[in-house]
Amino acid sequence: MSSMLRFPFSFLQPQRPQFPRPFTAFAAAAAVSSSDRSFLRNALNSFFSVNPSMPLLGSLSLADSGVCVVEAKTGTSFPSILDSSQKLCGIGLRKKNVLGLKNIDVYAFGVYATDEDIKRHLSEKYGKLSASELQGNKEFTEDLMESDISMTIRLQVVYGRLSIRSVRSAFEVSVGSKLQKFGGSDNKELLQRFTSQFKDEFKIPRGSVIHLSRDKGHVLRTSIDGQEVGSIQSKLLCKSILDLYFGEEPFDNQAKEEIELNMASYL
Repeated sequence: MSSMLRFPFSFLQPQRPQFPRPFTAFAAAAAVSSSDRSFLRNALNSFFSVNPSMPLLGSLSLADSGVCVVEAKTGTSFPSILDSSQKLCGIGLRKKNVLGLKNIDVYAFGVYATDEDIKRHLSEKYGKLSASELQGNKEFTEDLMESDISMTIRLQVVYGRLSIRSVRSAFEVSVGSKLQKFGGSDNKELLQRFTSQFKDEFKIPRGSVIHLSRDKGHVLRTSIDGQEVGSIQSKLLCKSILDLYFGEEPFDNQAKEEIELNMASYL
């Protein structure tokens, strides 16, 4: 009950998004609209199509070009590559509903993955299938979450009144439900170890960045504005968090589709 008082709203249940939800890709001083995209690479192709002096490479990814991707509704900019090897696979929004009256954008998120890890772990099984064939393939998505593939969920706060207590309470509910889904009910200690990393001392104003990274060996590493706040070795916890963003009931359905297509394209 006390957690509800600290967090007096509920997050929206997954809904079918309206297509398209525009975002913008840009490099240097040029900005290119990509509202007609099917996945992130289309944004880069649009950029090159209006710059005929630059070569058009259909297989070139956003990460290869060094461009940024902007979530247009909130204006949140995401780097196309993290830690020199993790490539941006999709962006989305996490929303909340305030007293049943108004929807608020809480944070924008980007999902990153190391393409070489995807190839190494999954090319033998799925390499002969096209990206479009793998989109919506539950077994492929399950293997992405189960395999030892380096990934990062980058959360960028857009709601200016978000508190760390609210984040902690939200994760208690969302991650807790996934831990129960995948591992049964006896995971309270694991959940507490994770949520206790979000201590009251941290301030998360608009623009703050939270990283939830799955490192080698299924180690979940958490950082807030570049400061590492903890790491937990748990395949179950890693999977439970990834499932929130591209599992069966993701926070953002369109982001899930982008993520699946782009990860499949790395095979």
